Amino acid sequence: MAANATLDYTTLTFPPAPDWRPYVYLNMVTSIDGRAVVDGSESGLGSDEDRRLMRELRLHADAILVGAGTLRATGASPRLGSGRLEAIRVSAGKPRFPVSAVLSRSGDLPLERAFFTATDFRAIVFLGDRCPPERRAAIEATGRAVVLVPEDTAARAVLVNFRKDHGMERLLLEGGPRLNALFLQEDAVDEVFLTIGPVVVGGEAEAIVAGGSALPRAVRRMELVSCFAHAATGEVFLRYRRVR
Repeated sequence: MAANATLDYTTLTFPPAPDWRPYVYLNMVTSIDGRAVVDGSESGLGSDEDRRLMRELRLHADAILVGAGTLRATGASPRLGSGRLEAIRVSAGKPRFPVSAVLSRSGDLPLERAFFTATDFRAIVFLGDRCPPERRAAIEATGRAVVLVPEDTAARAVLVNFRKDHGMERLLLEGGPRLNALFLQEDAVDEVFLTIGPVVVGGEAEAIVAGGSALPRAVRRMELVSCFAHAATGEVFLRYRRVR
């Protein structure tokens, strides 16, 4: 374990994507007791250092996917917050920002958010195929692309769409806990970047993976790729890779 190090995620490398789906990496921040939110948001868990690394992880993604709860609570944006990071992407032949995407079963989404109104990035809405027609129509009226996916196999359908229809090789998941559970259930999470913040939340706050009995009991063995302790913030930054 390295301590007092300055992490740099801009030069990360990843294994190649499978033929049928993108290579999937998940980024989350958690409290010491494994909670993913404080008062309904993750904003009280991570430091500025954690947010810097989050943006550097976005650098490598073709698309960033969040769940509807995350979009409602904190918004969703693929922006990098750095001209330097944007320049790295552009020099590699990529768009300034990854594609932003949300997965929603009901279509209950805040259409006034930048996800729907911004013009500087592309966005895709994956809707459950039993979404009420009036909500689907309202979302389509924003001009964002809408893709219907079967509710029972939503994660797999999203992955196939990204790879086969858009040629995407890397997908970053940014939560929340229910989205994490869907992709873990599919065994389609190849890496986990996990920040442990120096707080204990307690109470009924959600864990980083939701679902309870809906998530099959199975061991997902992962190997530790890196571990950094940041003395100034008290955070630990972990990178795990799925053993296959």
